Amino acid sequence: MKTEMIVIIAILMGFVLLEIIFTNFFKKKGQKPSDGIVEIISTLTLSLFTQPLVLASGFAVAAFVAPDYADVLKGWPFLAVFGLFLIFDDLTQYGWHRLSHTLPWLYNLHRPHHNAEYLSVRIVYRNNLFYYLLMPGLWLSGALIYLGGGWVYAVYIVIKMTVIFGAHSDVCWDEPLYKIKWLSPVMWVVERTISTPATHSAHHGKHAADGVTNYKGNYGNLLFFWDVLFGTAKITRRYPEEMGVENLPETSIAEQLIWPLAHAPKPKQAAASE
Repeated sequence: MKTEMIVIIAILMGFVLLEIIFTNFFKKKGQKPSDGIVEIISTLTLSLFTQPLVLASGFAVAAFVAPDYADVLKGWPFLAVFGLFLIFDDLTQYGWHRLSHTLPWLYNLHRPHHNAEYLSVRIVYRNNLFYYLLMPGLWLSGALIYLGGGWVYAVYIVIKMTVIFGAHSDVCWDEPLYKIKWLSPVMWVVERTISTPATHSAHHGKHAADGVTNYKGNYGNLLFFWDVLFGTAKITRRYPEEMGVENLPETSIAEQLIWPLAHAPKPKQAAASE
């Protein structure tokens, strides 16, 4: 196993431990029996199959299209290559995420992420199994690795996943920092730069009228700056009381994981009165 993956797993386990201690990791408020199954299958599939496959495929496509450009980025400064990953991975994921809340067919692939009525590191990888297969950022990251950005990607992905784990965890690391008055200017910069529990929980809020929820915004993954730049940011320094989506129709485990190959059973219509 690669070093960066070991580090990412260790960081994830750190957040898991925090949730076990402070917020009951194994039984979240509003949890349904199907939630754990969806989360285990989607997380294992992405980690063991989808992500390695897509990165390798992006690498292979780049090698086929540009055979003379292998390792061309190895002489570039670290920050320049890091910037390429921010643009071709994180910015494209912002766009992919935004489209997922715009196009109905793509929302069906992303819906499992919001089907959970709680926030937790458990749901970080919770999406339809086809969602990550189609994600442009993973394909482009594979291409950048072929071009020589592999060692920068190892650093980049550790930083990105740390931010994403922290933004999804219901152990809100930003909440005590907001209470320290002299840190307020620092937090003003932080919350406009990276995703935080406050800004990302707003994206998962259930009620649009609660003054916090921004379901059609706060799409950022590593950088929240993309939301600020493109006008989709909502910053309140508060957290929704309920998570999920209003008026969400019932679904099944199979539909969450493998739509369009499976659909939720249609509700039976009441028999017409004679």
